[in-house]
Amino acid sequence: MMRIFLLTVLGIFAAGMVHAQGEASDANKPAFKFDNDVYNFGTIKQGEKVEHEFVFTNTGNEPLVITRATGSCGCTVPVWPKEPIRKGESAKIKVTFNSAGKQGMQDKTITINSNAADNPKVLHIKGNIEVPSPTQQADSDK
Repeated sequence: MMRIFLLTVLGIFAAGMVHAQGEASDANKPAFKFDNDVYNFGTIKQGEKVEHEFVFTNTGNEPLVITRATGSCGCTVPVWPKEPIRKGESAKIKVTFNSAGKQGMQDKTITINSNAADNPKVLHIKGNIEVPSPTQQADSDK
């Protein structure tokens, strides 16, 4: 009976140590701190392109490496730094949104895959797309 009790206590202790080691390694990982993770471009006319740069700082203890950044559709294209961002350094992710064929409220996401503790990180670019009336369209064609 004592043997079972000791094995149970030893198992709980070992599980706690493994969990604590996982937390310690996360504390050393790189981390994103964005100035803003949502950009609202307001109201634009259908067909216009919007560009925005999301500025972030690596607040972790190791270099931050972005392995991939993808937009939620082909209309949202991110460009990200390919080199590691060292502890305390800042960098930018440039996003271009093409409103061609879009209308109404839009909320597009950019998913950032990296070696950061908060992986993946999701950014948003949103706003309203106005469709020109037929008379406005005819006037602009002249």
